Amino acid sequence: MTTNGFRYLTRQGIENIWKNKMMAFATFCVLLISLLLVGTASLFSMNMNSMITGLGNQNEIAVYIEQGTPSERVAEFQAELLSIENVNNVSYISKQQALEKVQGEISEKGQAIFNYIEDYEFMPDGFTVTVKNNDEIEKTADIISEFDDVDEVYVSKEVTQVLRDLRNIVTVIMTAVMIALIAVSIIMISNTTKASVYSRREEIQIMKYVGATDFFIRTPFFIEGMVTGLVAGITAFFITWGIYSSVYDLMQETEKLVTAVGRNSLIPFSEVRIPVALCYILAGSLLGAVGSVISTRKHLDV
Repeated sequence: MTTNGFRYLTRQGIENIWKNKMMAFATFCVLLISLLLVGTASLFSMNMNSMITGLGNQNEIAVYIEQGTPSERVAEFQAELLSIENVNNVSYISKQQALEKVQGEISEKGQAIFNYIEDYEFMPDGFTVTVKNNDEIEKTADIISEFDDVDEVYVSKEVTQVLRDLRNIVTVIMTAVMIALIAVSIIMISNTTKASVYSRREEIQIMKYVGATDFFIRTPFFIEGMVTGLVAGITAFFITWGIYSSVYDLMQETEKLVTAVGRNSLIPFSEVRIPVALCYILAGSLLGAVGSVISTRKHLDV
């Protein structure tokens, strides 16, 4: 095909959008809703997994050092902990801090026992360790327990298992939701494009009778569907950007939520803006173009 011929077919495809603006608008709306449903579900799933990871990052390993360990060795021990691959952060807990923590966790009735405690030297030095990957926290605790001068290592296996199960449940549920939404979206888009093409079946048949090739007939529909999908993708991106940013700012202002899952657990839109834009534009253009071309097939057999 010559360049002029391709330009002509492209122009015809764009003009068809205006000539059949009602059906083009219907296709645009269906594509927009479908993209928003799937895109929103994807972003929600990403943030749920990120929040679960944030909760896991707050699951700590408590490390207690043997009594009588020199202060120099305690300082070296902190550096050794940081050298472990899965360790994210290490905080030193002095004897005094450990005693104050225990005192804060005991009820008022039990506070009387501290009247008989003259100093805090009987408390062990210790560290709290947070990890990068909560799934590997037990393995990390085993590595720490093999270090010299370690008296005891404690990690809540129940919390680790709950977080692991929660992630698996969320993954299964969101995968099922995504598959259902994609299936519904494909059906909606298919029916809309079929209706759009059906309303112009006589036009297609006349072109076929006068000798137009299948490619010549399909190309304007392909361009029309692609442009409609492109506009739907761009619109979906900006709608998602506005809603996502508003919800993100609102959740960041909710102090209890931020404290529970960690301030960096929610994904800012700036980090996913480009992938989201590309997915919306490519998916919209592809669905619109392919849907239109497939829908013309049955009307070409005359």
